[in-house]
Amino acid sequence: MGEFSFSVFPNENFLDLRLYQYGWEQCAPLHSFGPFVRNHFLFHYVISGRGYLDSTHPDGVTRRYDLEPGQGFLICPGQVNTYCADKKDPWKYVWLEFDGLRAPEYLNSAGLLPGQPIYRPQSPALGEPVRDTMLYIAGHSDASTLHLIGHLCLFLDALLQSSATRRGLGGSQLQDFYIQEAITYMERNYQRELTMEELADACKLHRSYFSKLFKDKMGCPPQEFLIRLRMSKAAEQMKTTRNSIGDIAALCGYPNQLHFSRAFKKRFGVSPREWRTQNAVQDG
Repeated sequence: MGEFSFSVFPNENFLDLRLYQYGWEQCAPLHSFGPFVRNHFLFHYVISGRGYLDSTHPDGVTRRYDLEPGQGFLICPGQVNTYCADKKDPWKYVWLEFDGLRAPEYLNSAGLLPGQPIYRPQSPALGEPVRDTMLYIAGHSDASTLHLIGHLCLFLDALLQSSATRRGLGGSQLQDFYIQEAITYMERNYQRELTMEELADACKLHRSYFSKLFKDKMGCPPQEFLIRLRMSKAAEQMKTTRNSIGDIAALCGYPNQLHFSRAFKKRFGVSPREWRTQNAVQDG
């Protein structure tokens, strides 16, 4: 049997970034997990020992990656993965499960994608803040939610700054302005039907260029970002109000409750009603 520590984040009232679970584990030889599909991003950093990751890429091909201390691997939502500890030198790793509207953007900037899941630091020293921040989070489950979210931001910054696959960040300030305009427009109008033509027009851009620019900058297409925004707003409504699920669906841009329920279950893995029961705020 290996040793491990595991904690669940107690609060989901964060839209840009959210923690779900976190911990560390000293695995037994050949201890494996999967094949499994996650609903959120899951990042492991290898502290010691070795193991491998089998990751199914968007092209349907499964590739194997051997990992050693100082490296890490990312599992993306909806992606099939299996990972296994070495027989002679089983790994010890620390892990974070997180998500949020901004998570794909930051991971994409670090060069971590479904087709490129392996983190390698530019140097061992640059990778140490990634490890140390993750261990800090894993060791402080009793800290306040804001404190832990702050350290999640520090982890993502360390990941981005140290990653050997980091994407160039010297892009045009004008392009960044267009993306922020699009996000602001979505946040103000997500309650009603929005087309990509309308979003592109709001930014004064051609639709095809707008879609490519948004995906390059944010790590996901604008349609997916809009769905994630609506689902986050819906989850917030279900947790903080007594509005019916039908009313919440309509308020979040889904006049058809069935379509809303399908989209919600695809995003969170459970139906809206189940999610509300699991995340009910206790009175008193």
